[in-house]
Amino acid sequence: MTGKKRIVVGMSGGVDSSVTAWLLKQQGHEVIGVFMQNWEDDNDDEYCSIKQDALDAMSVADIVGIDMEIVNFAKEYKDRVFSYFLKEYSAGRTPNPDVLCNAEIKFKAFLDYALELGADCIATGHYARKLEQDGVHYLMKGVDHTKDQSYFLYRLQQHQLAKALFPLGDIRKTEVRRLAEEAGLPTAAKKDSTGICFIGERPFREFLQRYLPTKPGEMITPDGKTVGKHVGLMFYTLGQRKGLNIGGNKDGNGEPWFVAGKDIPGNKLIVVQGHDHPLLLKSTLAMDDLSWTLPQPPAAGDYAAKNRYRMADAGCSLSPIVDGRATLTFRDKQWAVTPGQSAVLYDGDICLGGGIIQ
Repeated sequence: MTGKKRIVVGMSGGVDSSVTAWLLKQQGHEVIGVFMQNWEDDNDDEYCSIKQDALDAMSVADIVGIDMEIVNFAKEYKDRVFSYFLKEYSAGRTPNPDVLCNAEIKFKAFLDYALELGADCIATGHYARKLEQDGVHYLMKGVDHTKDQSYFLYRLQQHQLAKALFPLGDIRKTEVRRLAEEAGLPTAAKKDSTGICFIGERPFREFLQRYLPTKPGEMITPDGKTVGKHVGLMFYTLGQRKGLNIGGNKDGNGEPWFVAGKDIPGNKLIVVQGHDHPLLLKSTLAMDDLSWTLPQPPAAGDYAAKNRYRMADAGCSLSPIVDGRATLTFRDKQWAVTPGQSAVLYDGDICLGGGIIQ
């Protein structure tokens, strides 16, 4: 990036966005920090870290020497992300709100706000890279593949990528923490957040019960035998092992139980024994609600894909895209492919986009 720019940085109160702001300031840019408050229903909850995160962001801004604002996007979050989140769980699927939060809040509502401030671009602490070639913006995996976050950014369009910077894309996490310590940033040793972007690290079941009615039912085997009770289909995801409470079932074979499917009309949870049960392994998946990072959708052919964040790229072939739907066929069977999650397509390090698993 050449020349001095006005850059608005999304400050989360974590080490990654802290170092992002510090690096850009060191490079001589005019940097403005914005802390996004996306959730306000229970700010005093013991699991809510918004206040502490905002204080940490302000402390960093003070040390880096930049102005910082706190901007409330809670209404936009409820309308664009949380309503979808509840709708998907009500339908028995498992959504990924972090993906939608990036597309609708961080790179839409926040981007619009930054442009109103006269920003040339925005920057975030994501571990991803961007390459511009012949006027086309390519979303690339971060150099630190153990931290790569391109999966969560796959819904970004060209106009969003054109205004986005990812200063940490070429840096490893260990180096980020070292830089934060050297710069005297108070977030240098702060642990990474593992919670969903608005829920935080609170008990998930308890949280969801505030917004959706529970409907208990039976846990059954594929042949219809009842082996336990579930507390509501929305609380379970495919491949789940913990929390089933049927480990000692006398009809079992001693292997652990896993969630393998949901009978939505019958309100039954289908469970199987053994990590590699055939019902947990799929060769194909269908996806819709497609979104591509490049100006043209990818042609049918061979690629790699992730059907969940924490997995290695898996070789696959993409079918022709018809009526906004596509199918991925994998060389090796994939474990616990989960409706509502995102399947993200890659061509080497280039993130092409993807869709919602049906």
